[in-house]
Formats: sequence, C-alpha cells, structure tokens
Amino acid sequence: MKLGFVLVLASVGIADPASITGRASIVDGDTIEIQGRRVRLNGVDAPETRQLCRDEKGATYRCGKISADALDTFLASSRPTTCRILGHDRYHRLVGSCTRADGAEVAAWMVRNGHALDWPQYSRGAYAAEEAAAKKNRIGVWRGVFDPPWQWRKRSHR
Repeated sequence: MKLGFVLVLASVGIADPASITGRASIVDGDTIEIQGRRVRLNGVDAPETRQLCRDEKGATYRCGKISADALDTFLASSRPTTCRILGHDRYHRLVGSCTRADGAEVAAWMVRNGHALDWPQYSRGAYAAEEAAAKKNRIGVWRGVFDPPWQWRKRSHR
C-alpha cells in the first residue's frame, strides 16, 4: 500500500493520513509508532508502563511492561500493521483502529487476552465481550487485582 502525505503550508505541518501502514514499534500497551507517527489504539486502555498489578497470589508484577511486551510479540508475528486513522487524542497522537497483515484486530486481541481494557468512554462498549471473556477466564490483568489504567493515572497524578 502506498501512502501519500500532503504537505500543508503554515504552522499546521503534515496532514493526517486516512491510514498508515508499516512496521510498528511499541510505545506502550495501547500506543504504537509507525513511520515516525504515534498511533493510540482506539477504544482501549492498557496498564501504564510504570503501573504495578498483583497476581492471584498477591505478588506485585509490572503489568504495564507485560502489556507492552505482549503487544510487541503479537504484532511481530504478522507484519506490517495498518491503522485506519479516526482522529487525535489530547496528546496529539493519532487515534486509530489497527490490524495486522493477517487481518487480526489489535485492540480486540489486547482486550481478549487481558492486556488492555475496554474503555467505554471512548469505545461505547465495542470490546465489552472480549473483556468479559478475559475476566471470566482470569487471564492477563484479570488473574489478580489491578486499578483500571484511567484510575491509576488519576491517582498517580499523571
């Protein structure tokens, strides 16, 4: 797929593409970078890199790092990644719906495997079924105790 970038004069910079395709590098469990552009996965929220969770035995573990590593492994098994751009977030990242080369939807996989949560404020429940399955099967963060990332950020003043 060939992407065309439109240069916009003045202070606006580069216009947003309708989609972006390439080898994704991982920023964290819900943000990737393709062709130098950060893309936030639409409708989900993953534990923050510094966030700690507790497993089923009460032991603390780095759930944010595990989330990011799981995303990296998932994307590496079917490249390239394509993101359909839906808009921007408040940090000026692109927000997109992303798929691997084999068509697997990235956000759904992250939620289904307990590495991210459905974020109803933005998803309108699009990943509620995947989250319910992960919770029922006690996988990923659902195997223990954790704060939803949006609550952890608020508490951590991040």
